Amino acid sequence: MVSLITAMALILGFWGVLYLAFGRKGEEKEEGLQVDLFIAIWRTKRFVNFIDKVGIKYRKFWKGYSTAGIIVGFIGMAYVFYTLFTLAMQNLRTKAATPGVQLVIPGVTIPLWYGLIGLIVVMFVHELSHGFVARAENLPLKSVGLVLFFVIPGAFVEPDEEKLTKAPLLSRLRVYAAGSMGNIVTALLALLLLSYALNPILEPAGVEVSKLAPEGPARSYLQEGDIIVGINGQHIATVEEFFDIMNKTKAGETITIEVLRKGKKEILNIPLGSHPDNPEKGYLGVYPAQHITSMVGFSGIVLPLAFSLYWIHVLNLGIGLMNLFPLVPLDGGKMIDDVLKAVLPSKVARAITYLFVGIGLFLLAVNLFPALRGLLG
Repeated sequence: MVSLITAMALILGFWGVLYLAFGRKGEEKEEGLQVDLFIAIWRTKRFVNFIDKVGIKYRKFWKGYSTAGIIVGFIGMAYVFYTLFTLAMQNLRTKAATPGVQLVIPGVTIPLWYGLIGLIVVMFVHELSHGFVARAENLPLKSVGLVLFFVIPGAFVEPDEEKLTKAPLLSRLRVYAAGSMGNIVTALLALLLLSYALNPILEPAGVEVSKLAPEGPARSYLQEGDIIVGINGQHIATVEEFFDIMNKTKAGETITIEVLRKGKKEILNIPLGSHPDNPEKGYLGVYPAQHITSMVGFSGIVLPLAFSLYWIHVLNLGIGLMNLFPLVPLDGGKMIDDVLKAVLPSKVARAITYLFVGIGLFLLAVNLFPALRGLLG
C-alpha cells in the first residue's frame, strides 16, 4: 500500500497537470474531454448505438430484470439504512468506533490493481444496466462516458433528463434500480465462480505480514511481505492457527518464527512485548493476512484471477448496496423521492425528502469518521 502523503502528492500533481492541459474553456461539450476543478468528464456517442440495440432487442428481459431490481432496491435500501443507523448508534455509545462506510481508494485502502479492476467492473456494469433499461423503456440517451471525481473513477450513461422526468413512475424506478441490480448480480456471479471454480483448487499456505505495528517487537525482525509458516516448531497454514498459538503466549517470552522471505526460509527468535489489551499476554505486533497457493500450479494465473474475483465481488456488493442508500442524488434517494412525490402532496413529499437528506448525511458522517481517523492515523 502507498502511504497517504505520497498518494496525495501524486493525486494533486496529476490534477495540476490535467487542469493546465485541458482546463475548462467555454460551454459544456457534447463530446470529448472536459476538465474542471478535480472533475474530469469524457463524453462520446460512439457506444449509444450498441446500447440501443441491446436494450431494444432484449426489451422483455430488461423490463423483467429491472422490475426485479425495484424489489431488490427497496429491500437493499431498508437494509443499508438499518445497518448504518445501528452502527452509528453503536459508535456514538462507545469509544471503539467501527467504520460503517469504508473509503475506496486503490493503493491506499484497497489493493491498487485488483481494486482498479473491481472498480472498472462496478462502473461499467452499473451504467450499462441503466442504459439498457432506459432504451427498453424508450428513453433516449444523449451520450455515454467516463468521469473522474478527485480519486473516484466512474462511468455514466446520460439519458435525456427531460424525457426521464416525464416518464411513468414505473419506468423511472426501473431505470434507477437497474444500476445497483447489475452490481448485486455481478457480485453474486463473482462469488459463485470464486466458491465453486477456484476455491477448490486453492489452499492456505501460511500467514503473510501485511503490516507491522509501530510499537511491536516484530518491527525489528520481520518485514512486510514475510510469510510466517511456523511458530515454535508448529506448522502454520492459516490465520486461525496463528492466533491460536499467539493467544497462548506470555509477555516477555521469546518465540521462534519460521518465515519465507523472498522465497528463502529464515528462522528468527523474537522476544514478545505486552499486549495493549492484556499486559500479561504476548504481543508480536503484526497485521496477519491469509497467504494462499494453487494446488494445481499456474499460480501466476490462478491467484490473480481469484483475487480479481474477490474484489469484484466485494466492491460490486458494497457499492451497489451503498448506492441504494435513500439520499439524493444516489439512485436509492431518487427512487424514494419519486415514490413520495407520486403518493403524497408535493410539500409533504419535499419535507420528507429533506428529512431523509438530513438523517442520511448525519449517518454517513458518523459512519465515515472512524474510517477517516484510521486513514489519517
